[in-house]
Amino acid sequence: MTVVLRIVLAVGIACGVFVPPGGAVAADARHLDIVFVNPGKTGEVYWDMVSQTMQAAGRKLDAHVEVLTSERNYRTMQELGLGVVARADKPDFLILSNEESAAVPILEAAEAAGVRTLLLSNTLIGDDAARLGPPRQKLKTWLGDITTDLQTAGARMANALIGAARAEKWQSPDGKIHILGIGGDEITPASIARNAGLKLAVDAAPDVVVDRMLFANWTQSEAEQVTTNYLSWAARKEIRPAGIWAGNDPMALGALRAVVAAGLTPGRNIQLVGLNWSEDALREIKAGRLLLTDGGHFLLGGWSIVLLRDYADGCDFAAVSPRVEAKTAAITRGNLAAVGDLIKTRAFDRIDFARFRARAGRCGQYDFSIDALISSLTPPEGAAD
Repeated sequence: MTVVLRIVLAVGIACGVFVPPGGAVAADARHLDIVFVNPGKTGEVYWDMVSQTMQAAGRKLDAHVEVLTSERNYRTMQELGLGVVARADKPDFLILSNEESAAVPILEAAEAAGVRTLLLSNTLIGDDAARLGPPRQKLKTWLGDITTDLQTAGARMANALIGAARAEKWQSPDGKIHILGIGGDEITPASIARNAGLKLAVDAAPDVVVDRMLFANWTQSEAEQVTTNYLSWAARKEIRPAGIWAGNDPMALGALRAVVAAGLTPGRNIQLVGLNWSEDALREIKAGRLLLTDGGHFLLGGWSIVLLRDYADGCDFAAVSPRVEAKTAAITRGNLAAVGDLIKTRAFDRIDFARFRARAGRCGQYDFSIDALISSLTPPEGAAD
């Protein structure tokens, strides 16, 4: 080893900067090939945005992200994932989501094949979690997971409904505030967490009752139907509906259509909340017909590439924990202007993803907050100087 290289290594280690054995510092790190098995449908706003933020981050961080779409079919998801693992030319990393608890066979095959994996949005739960344990134990190549605190999001959404109903005195004749809950499903971890947040908020509010907790398979059409049925039932029972809590924006928008069809005025005599930060939801917030949309968790796509870039360059996020949790935030009429254009245009190349990398000596420490996001944005094209 030359004297110069010894000095570079010594300085790098002392400063907490990883210097690979070849002597190249992180700025000259190798190109990464990453595959993401997207569990959503083509055109499904949330999962499309997850993929788009991944690819935007890849362009900033020298990583090519290949997206394979499962079309909301867990068998297809497993086939795609197992196909990636079986490739002769394997990717550097494989990103999966444990939708419908279907990722386990892929994780186990990846372990056997030596393919490093990261779980996004939905991690292992129940028997799978008990059997396989945390990341990097039984499954050494399962590097970790990046998720969001969706229980807190679900509670924040419910508390916003409750606060609005109390302020407007929208109690039913029984003196209670009556709410409809619409969940995506009963088995996906991200859905379970949101639903638990709703329950947490309502359990702390003795003047609030959830009349029904219905499930609409994440879709606008099913949410419209279950809301129509609920409103008819409420009318027969002489119940005044005060709010509708929906686990994602498409379901909130479906519920909104049913509310209007029933002769109610959203924002004036009933409030609705959703989750996803979708463009359609932002439009309804601007119009005063939707109280808020929680979310920002589509940015898990971009944040996952930040984690893997750091890991590949020797700054392992597991220095803090193999489990990274990002916070969501609510968009209301009050902060809509700050992020509305980014979401409307999906101009995710405006985000300086390099700014979110862990600093030397602080591996695993990240600020993925909405304030950090806003401060990282370059002005939109055509904006005045």
